[in-house]
Amino acid sequence: MRFGGNDDEVLERLKWLASILAPALSAALRECGGVPLKGIIARGLSMGDEMHQRNVGCTGLFLRQLAPALVRAVDDRETLATILDFIGGNDQFFLNIAMVMGKAIMDPVRAIEGSSIVTAMTRNGTDFGIRVSGTGDTWFTAPVEMPKGLYFPGFTEDDANPDMGDSTIVETVGLGGFAMAASPAVAGFVGAGTAAEALDYTRAMFEITAGRNPEWTLPSLDFTGVPTGIDVRKVIESGIVPTINTGIAHRKPGVGQVGAGIVRAPLACFHQALAALAAELGVA
Repeated sequence: MRFGGNDDEVLERLKWLASILAPALSAALRECGGVPLKGIIARGLSMGDEMHQRNVGCTGLFLRQLAPALVRAVDDRETLATILDFIGGNDQFFLNIAMVMGKAIMDPVRAIEGSSIVTAMTRNGTDFGIRVSGTGDTWFTAPVEMPKGLYFPGFTEDDANPDMGDSTIVETVGLGGFAMAASPAVAGFVGAGTAAEALDYTRAMFEITAGRNPEWTLPSLDFTGVPTGIDVRKVIESGIVPTINTGIAHRKPGVGQVGAGIVRAPLACFHQALAALAAELGVA
């Protein structure tokens, strides 16, 4: 179910996810005691993934680690084969996991007094919203922008919908567009230009973040850590806004994804957030 698709095939798949895949994954995770994700992502960055538009390496690593537990947890051979086919046949499977991991990392950062770190970014096809630690659960919104990118054969920018989706949580933790330097293949896929330009996208994000994550490093930038912790103060001071890798949806429900590209977060969100943070702190 993606970008408004809700036909019979989608509904049947949702039932399968709930009744077959979810219990099997739950049993397998309990069997193996869980799967550490940070190490998988670290390896994925060295394999060309950036965890938003490219998850080929991490999907394979995750499946390899979980497969033995799945074999022990699922008795029916045909059911097991269907599950393995589903995970292994979807290069973007790990995106689902990366999004949940991003939320798990950023939620504890909420409501830290005086903190100007962005804890969430999302968009719904109409508005783009951010939340900031020092202002708790308040959303700061502005009109979402149109993505720029490449379209699948038969589609053009006239078919595109304004940007939507919750997957920007991965940029909030330093992945996706922030880690484009790890994934020159994605730069071409989303129309971002050359491999050298992919490095520049990541370098720009260093200007608006609080630090670099030493556990997730970028080989193409001498193993420096990914830019992490978007700081609204630095966004306003520099005028640089977060770069986001994104799928492009068709403007009509049910057609689905028609391309991939890059979108920028609207600066107005960050102006609102900084003003609210200043008011919270009682400063000009």
